[in-house]
Order: sequence, then C-alpha cells, then structure tokens
Amino acid sequence: MHPADLKKHQRTVHFDQSRLTIKDVIEIAYRKSRASLSDDPTFRAAITRGADFLDRLLREDGTIYGVTTGYGDSCTVTVPANLVDELPHHLYTYHGCGLGAYFTPEQTRAVMAVRLASLCKGYSGVSFGLLEQIVRLLDADLLPLIPSEGSVGASGDLTPLSYLAAVLCGEREVLRDGVQITAAQALNDAGITPLRLRPKEGLAIMNGTAAMTALACLAYDRAEYLTQLCTRITAMASFALDGNAHHFDETLFSVKPHAGMQQVASWLRQDLQCEQTERNDKRLQDRYSIRCAPHVIGVLADALPFFRQSIENELNSANDNPIIDGEGERVLHGGHFYGGHIAFAMDGMKNAVANLADLLDRQMALLVDSRYNHGLPANLSGMEGPRAAINHGLKALQISSSAWTAEALKLTMPASVFSRSTECHNQDKVSMGTIAARDCLRVLELTEQVVAALLITVRQGVWLRRRVNSELVLEPSLVQMMESLGADVAAIQEDRRLEPDLRLLLERIRQQAWNLYA
Repeated sequence: MHPADLKKHQRTVHFDQSRLTIKDVIEIAYRKSRASLSDDPTFRAAITRGADFLDRLLREDGTIYGVTTGYGDSCTVTVPANLVDELPHHLYTYHGCGLGAYFTPEQTRAVMAVRLASLCKGYSGVSFGLLEQIVRLLDADLLPLIPSEGSVGASGDLTPLSYLAAVLCGEREVLRDGVQITAAQALNDAGITPLRLRPKEGLAIMNGTAAMTALACLAYDRAEYLTQLCTRITAMASFALDGNAHHFDETLFSVKPHAGMQQVASWLRQDLQCEQTERNDKRLQDRYSIRCAPHVIGVLADALPFFRQSIENELNSANDNPIIDGEGERVLHGGHFYGGHIAFAMDGMKNAVANLADLLDRQMALLVDSRYNHGLPANLSGMEGPRAAINHGLKALQISSSAWTAEALKLTMPASVFSRSTECHNQDKVSMGTIAARDCLRVLELTEQVVAALLITVRQGVWLRRRVNSELVLEPSLVQMMESLGADVAAIQEDRRLEPDLRLLLERIRQQAWNLYA
C-alpha cells in the first residue's frame, strides 16, 4: 500500500503526558496506527521547560551526571566544557556492540513508540525536536537495525537503544521497505535532517526500558489471544474424544472463585453441550488434560491483568537517569532504568504460556492413541480400506509437537535470577528483563507451533468423530471453526506433507484470524 493511502486507513495515537495502552503500541507496531505528537501547549511547555532548565544549569557550570561527567562508573570523571557536546555521540558509539538476530520491523516500531512515550512524560530533559525526529522516522517507516542481544536490563536497554540514537543522527543502518541501507542515505532521501544531540539526549534515549517493554507489549498481545484459542481447541478436543462436557458446569466452577479460570470454563460451555444431567453412556471423569483445562488455561487468564498493569505502568513511566524535574528545577539521580517489573512479568508469562503447550501436547497424545481416543483410528488416520495399512496420519506430527513443547518448557527458567555484576561493579544488580522478554517471545513462538499442530489434530478428530457418529451435533461456534479450518486444511486421508498447512495456520494465529469469544 502506498504510504499516503496507508495513512488514510490508520488511526492516530497522540503522544503527550497522558496514559498509553498496550493496544496503542501494538497498532503502531503493525502499522494500524500512526504516532503523532500532541498539539497541547501545556505538553509542549513541559518538554521545553526541562531542556531549558538543563541549559541554564550548564551555563552556571552545574555538575550533571551524563552531561558534564562520564557515564556509569566513570561518573567521577569531569568532562571539559569544550567536549560536553561530543559526549552523547561517544555514548551511542561505544554501545554499538550488539549481536544476534535483528529485531523484526514490528518489534522495532514498538521499541521506537515505547521510547517516545517515556520521553514525552517530560522528565528527561530532551528537546521537542528529538521527539519530532522519532515521529519522522516512524512516519517514513525508517527502522533502525537493532541487534536483539546485548542488554542486561539495567542501566536499561543501553546497547539496543544506541542503535536508535545513532539513526536519529544519521548513522548506522536502517531497514526501508525490507531493504537494508545506511541511515545517512535513508534520512537524506526522506528529507530528514540528522540530529545533533543535546548534552543529555543520548543518555535520555538509551538509559531506559524501551526494548524490553516493547517486546513485553507484543508478548502480551499474543498470550492474550492464546488463552482463547487454546480454550477453543480444548472444546474441539473434548468433542473429538466424546468427552464429558459436564466437567465445565457453572455451579461446579462457582465454588472455586478464580475469575480467569471461571471465564475459560464459561467459554467451554458456549462451545459444548453442557447438559444439566449427565448422559448415562459418558465416562464419569475425563483425563486431566481435558477435565482440568480451565485450571491450566485459567492461570494465564488470571495472570494477564497483573501482566497488563506491570507492562502499562512501565510503558507510561519516565525511566531514564537522571530524572529532570524542570518545574521544581531539580536533577534527581535514581535507578528507574531497572527493568525488574518487566522481567518478572515476562518470566511469569513464559511459564504460564509453556503450560498451554504442555496441556495441548497431552490432549494430542490422547487423540492419536487408539487406546484412549474412544473409537477413533490410530493416529487419526482418515484412510479406510486396504490403503489404511500404509497411511500413518498424525504420527509424525505428534513427534514434532512433543519436540516444540519440550523446547518451550526448557526455556521457562526465570532469566531474572541470573543477574550479573557489570561495568566495574557499578551495575552490580541488573534485571535481565530484555532476555526474559526475548525468552518469552520464543516460548510463545514454540507454543503457537504446538497450537498449529493441535488445530490440524482437532479438525481431524472432530471430522472423524462425526464420521463415527453422524448424529452428534456441534454447537454453532464449533461449526464455524470447523468451516474456517476446513477452508485452510483438508481432512487427512492419504498421508501428505503437513509443513505447508502448519505454516499457513501459524500465519492465521499471528494474524489472530479467528474471532473466538466476545
């Protein structure tokens, strides 16, 4: 889509001192919204006040950390007045040592939006021109190439954010329309003048939690959707196994008052015929991966509000150091760059998400095993007649699902407990929040792969159950889901390569293509 046409379809997220949401960041990341600085004169005055205060301190020969001193353990080194203007350039230059895969375009936009949000709080001592430069980059979709590895999460995301600082000044590389070019060329082509950073602006850009918070926003969005999708899969697995829907009875769940768990059970009641009286031919108790599914999925559902609060509080914080109180005319030295809340949220989220992978993997084990699937073919093979002997259905898919689950579970060790003392023991206790967020995204990716495998499995299982008993009636929500899955994935009769089906379903999952529960 041409940039001018794209803007017509985008809503605007106004950046000022008001509170932003995870949704705002997600929409900017996926280009559903564009960033714009508020025209409110009060907001603009607050930004200018902090920058003017710093200028006055400098004229009066005030000592300001990171402005007239070196950084970190070098804070005792006084910078000569004639070199103060060069200090921000040195800060982002020597931090240009990241490695690993580059952040994706979506992740990079989220990082830029989150850093912009923090600077807009008015406590960082930056000029309004700096804020405008970040918006210009977002508007032109010129995305700094940011390596994902190299941050310990305090003093914030120094190394990743150095790549944003450098690009604002026309240095290093950007991604433009999927092609890597120099920032100097990209800014020139877009008619954007490179910045010359003011004394504290390098520190203000880099000494914060934008990378980990941006990744946390993206992780939250994916985890929230998985709670619903895993519930829908559980309903289909229960139907395919001819399970006992009475396990999700409203009265039963009323006596254990976890709201998220109760919500999952309510969704399952929407998808299944939960009669008030149990059928005589039903098993009294299904296995735990079906019967206790609300209790497993419900842990994540109940944790999400806490995760949201932690992430959005960090998103709406001034989190660099020092904090510049322009109104009170004070320079406040602290540690708001410490990403402990994000680290804890991401360590907790990856644990709860990995448990979803494990739950679905256990459901798949029941579905493919003719000893436990109550009359369905082994490995859910749809072939009948003589050719059934050479067809193996989902045998290999279960192996892959088990591998993805094991890898997800392996990554649940909390990153936040691996603090390292760095930078001459100045940064002697660090959050590891960015590593926790990266781990969480990897666990989400692996879990989504398990979900894709289970979508094939439950689509096949429901189809086979109705072939065994055509009188069984699906609730409308499951009819709609079967039709949607059927449009993407054909029933498996003759063995076929399933990778294309899995990749298509992964795309659907990440697009959040199914409207599941109100």
